[in-house]
Amino acid sequence: MSDRDRYRPVPQGRLSRLAALGQIAGGVASGMVAEGLSRLAKGERPHLRDLLLTPSNALKAAEQLSRMRGAAMKLGQMISLEPGEFLPPELQSIFAQLRSSAHFMPPSQLSASLSSAWGPDWRRHFSQFETTPIAAASIGQVHRGILSSGRPVAVKVQYPGVLQSIDSDIDNVATFLRLSGLLPAGLDIAPHLAEAKRQLREEADYLREAEEMRRFGSLLADDDRFVVPAPVEDLLRPTVLPMDFVEGAPLETLAHAPQTQRDAAMQAISELALRELFVFGHMQTDPNFANYLWRPSDGRVALLDFGAVRPVSPESARDYHLLLQATLGGDPKAVRDALMQMRYLSRAQTERYGRTLDEMTRVVLDHVLKAPEGLVDFSDRGPLVEIRERAVPIFADRALWALPAPDKMFLQRKITGLALLSMKLRVRMPLSAMLRDYA
Repeated sequence: MSDRDRYRPVPQGRLSRLAALGQIAGGVASGMVAEGLSRLAKGERPHLRDLLLTPSNALKAAEQLSRMRGAAMKLGQMISLEPGEFLPPELQSIFAQLRSSAHFMPPSQLSASLSSAWGPDWRRHFSQFETTPIAAASIGQVHRGILSSGRPVAVKVQYPGVLQSIDSDIDNVATFLRLSGLLPAGLDIAPHLAEAKRQLREEADYLREAEEMRRFGSLLADDDRFVVPAPVEDLLRPTVLPMDFVEGAPLETLAHAPQTQRDAAMQAISELALRELFVFGHMQTDPNFANYLWRPSDGRVALLDFGAVRPVSPESARDYHLLLQATLGGDPKAVRDALMQMRYLSRAQTERYGRTLDEMTRVVLDHVLKAPEGLVDFSDRGPLVEIRERAVPIFADRALWALPAPDKMFLQRKITGLALLSMKLRVRMPLSAMLRDYA
């Protein structure tokens, strides 16, 4: 898709956003009918979920969510965070579109947003401002500029109407999920939807994000592995966040770097997550590739996004500490008990699939605790494939699905996301030694 094709106004009104979601439903429904007729003609009896999760339907949904931006796209990004072994290659590549970029605001909508924040003469603050974004995501897009003082900056501009549309977007997407049959009828997701709304409202508050940026700048001031930009205080607004422009390469480019550089960068990011969980009491919970830059010149990692920083409750820190100790102890039953305490597993699941769950846990424990030279090789996907094969009947038993406490879902998203980044970058890490520092 060329940059010219990516300019789309952000639908702002409640009805216009509902209509956009309706277009997803309509497009998917027509695709389901066509696919269903095709399979019937071949003598097959397709199931509803099989018709829903086709590559063509995923492409329609991803494209429309990318045009909408806001909470609807953010939910799509969260849902898409899965390892390749659990998604067909077609769906994996399509969902990657949601993680990488959104459409752009047209220049007129951008100028109106900046005029609202800084006044109609907003350009007087800059000697140079690039109207073509250097990045676009679910909540806002980022522009490069140079202030009149000569300071290079990156300016994050929030899409208009995003904050006001969060509740309705999430409610509407949840309705479509229920109607689709993807969620078990008895699964209570109301607390998790409420938590998602709360977190997304916080992400849309750029004053709060600037505060977290200052917090992490202070916490990491003596850690030369990281670069944390500082906000431009006098131009900071609730919907506009100017910050230092940081030079660097996309984190994905690490995939082509020497093994030692890949390992060092990913170990730094992973150790930061452990400190966030057990020391800082605040964790940046969005593991998106775009939230990091890698600097080949000095090997440092730039941290770019602090909107998804959230406090870690003492209860959650305690529960993860118990899980960490159970893991290091190498006891599958203790790990199972810890996961039940965190509500990742239900008692009914453990009663029906206890032996299988213990076998899956043993695969993970052996991979972590018996790694040659103490280095876990994340390029070895054999354990993940082995777990997937054992997990199929458990996932299929939808009546026993369990959800953890809402606050843990966002923490776990970061932890799972870092594991997937490590696989993507084929890193090796002394994981058990890293964990023992916090046991």
